[in-house]
Amino acid sequence: MAGAVIAVLAVTAAAQAVWVGHLSGRLDAAERTVRADRDRLDALDGRTQALEQRAGSAFDARAIADAAVPSVFRVAAGPATGTAFAVGKPAAGGGTNLVTNFHVVEDVHDDGGRQVFLEREGARWPATIVKVDKANDLAQLTTKASFTGLATASGGVRTGEQIAVVGAPLGLADSVTTGVVSAMRPMDDSPGPLIQFSAPINPGNSGGPVINSAKQVVGVATAKAVDAEGIGLAVPIDVACRLFPVC
Repeated sequence: MAGAVIAVLAVTAAAQAVWVGHLSGRLDAAERTVRADRDRLDALDGRTQALEQRAGSAFDARAIADAAVPSVFRVAAGPATGTAFAVGKPAAGGGTNLVTNFHVVEDVHDDGGRQVFLEREGARWPATIVKVDKANDLAQLTTKASFTGLATASGGVRTGEQIAVVGAPLGLADSVTTGVVSAMRPMDDSPGPLIQFSAPINPGNSGGPVINSAKQVVGVATAKAVDAEGIGLAVPIDVACRLFPVC
């Protein structure tokens, strides 16, 4: 009788061992499936982040225009007209700092005057010439009116990078054109290299912002080739940031 009980127990133990082994195998398989699913989720999360980064850096001309146009003005400076844009931090004591080209305000400045006017959508605001740098063709303006300053890029630009230019060509305010950075171009009559870009500009664009896909100002439009199309030049914005306490 005892031998029979022992035999039954041995069979039962063997069956339980087989069952435990089976369960252990199933658990190992389940854990491998969970790890594989986790790896797939991690990979999908990485792809999602990469796609979000690509979407964030995508060039959207409409979004750039919506963000920039309210901060860009036609400048009336005696007989000359051009463009200026609000930038960076507020002016000391309130109001707004702006940047434009020196040649836009040159007649007023050299005649001893300091007042010019900002214009857009039928409104007009007086502005003051605070500081100029003739060598770099830049001028700082301030106005008591409050406008949102555009952000400035902390780094340089790369050839092929897409940009938008906002300004008032031939007095046509709120005009936006797009193109790419063609090159960084050393110029004999400039202290440093200028940004060459392909976006169309015309007289009146002078002093307007050149803006990257992140809606940051990378340059100040200053000139175009007279006998060619698609060759515009801009002073890098970091030059203005070094010269004027506005960024």
